[in-house]
Parts: sequence; C-alpha cells; structure tokens
Amino acid sequence: MCFQRTSGKVIVNVAITAALITASILGLSFYFSSSTIHSLLTENHQLNKAIRNLTEEQQIGYATLESQTNDALGNVESLVRFVQTAAGNPDEVVSEQLFHIKGDVVHFDALIVKFSNEYVKDGKGRSLFLWRRIYGEDTPPGEAQLIEAPGGSPERYRIITESLRLKNQPVFWEAIWSLANDPARLNEYGVSAVYGNAIYTQMQPGKINIFKIDSTGQIYPELLSFD
Repeated sequence: MCFQRTSGKVIVNVAITAALITASILGLSFYFSSSTIHSLLTENHQLNKAIRNLTEEQQIGYATLESQTNDALGNVESLVRFVQTAAGNPDEVVSEQLFHIKGDVVHFDALIVKFSNEYVKDGKGRSLFLWRRIYGEDTPPGEAQLIEAPGGSPERYRIITESLRLKNQPVFWEAIWSLANDPARLNEYGVSAVYGNAIYTQMQPGKINIFKIDSTGQIYPELLSFD
C-alpha cells in the first residue's frame, strides 16, 4: 500500500512537471512569435540605420493622363499612368503602372508611417510613404485597384528591406502595413501612421500631377504642364 501511494505521487509529480515544461515551451513560443516586430524595432541596428538614412523628401511620384474615352453611356473613362520614384531620388523611377479609371477625378490612397525623433535618435523624425489604392470619384474605396499589395515590400524602400534578414522582411512590412487599420499599434516603439484617403485630382490632357510632401508629412498633388 505504501509503495502504491509513493508510486502515485511519482506519477502525479511527473505529470505536473511535464505539463509545466509544455506550458513553458508554448509560452516561450508565443512570446517569441509575438515579439518579433519588437525585436526588429528595438534590436536590429541595421534596420535602425536604414531608417535614419532616409532623406527628407519633397516629391515621391507623379501621374499623367494617357488617354480618355467615353463608354456606351457617354461616361468618361481615363487611362492613368502612375509612377513611383526612388526614396530620396525623384529622378529614378522604381515603378510604373497603368490604370483604367471611371471618370476624370482620381483618388490616390497613401499610408504615411512616421518614426519619431526618439526612434531615430537625432532629433529629426523620418517617414515612409506607401501608396495603397487608386479609384475614380464614383467608385467605392472598397472596389479600388491596388497600387501596392498590403504586406508587400515597396521597391522604393529596397534599402530598408535589404537591412533585414530574408525571414524577417515579411514580418516587418506586414506590421508596417497593418498600421492602415490600427495607426497606434506600434506607438510604444515610436512608430505611428496617418492614413491619407483624400488625395485626389482631376486628370487633364497635357498635364502632369506631381505628388509632393509638405512640412507636416502630408501628400498633395501639384498640377504642371508638360514642357
């Protein structure tokens, strides 16, 4: 009887120990999987350096009207060329796309991601400017065409992508893009977002819409004539 009770205690102790080990493993696994973006933003010096190296930008792309037609009902349809330029170099084209848009007033959605002065540690904040969608005035935003795929790594910020290990690249960019739905999600790390959805302009033949940034980080179009 004494042996049976002792054996039972041993079995119970082993079971409890095994459960604690399993819980610890699961807990650590959850901790590391949920803190990955934390590690990248607080411990990756190459990423921090790449963000600090972002220069102040004044122009980040442009759009032109390639052609304009009328459908069977007489409604205007516009073929729009949208061009993105390299970060810090408005003369270098990194992306060029054509979009068929209903109407002549076109909306451009942009996600502006700000890194605070505390994050870059030099008294000058930095920003990322990510283009999301394009759509006509009578088109619901939910039916807009994608400029950049959410979660993807924008070509204009290749230097930031290359500062990350391959396995960490999607982790970083998915976290950044998620700010479109939760602008304050990364506030504790000095990262926040402004979701701009009111950038719109009327497309006109012979005109170029240059997208510029003001001192507050907001994007606005400037209409110029072709030379």
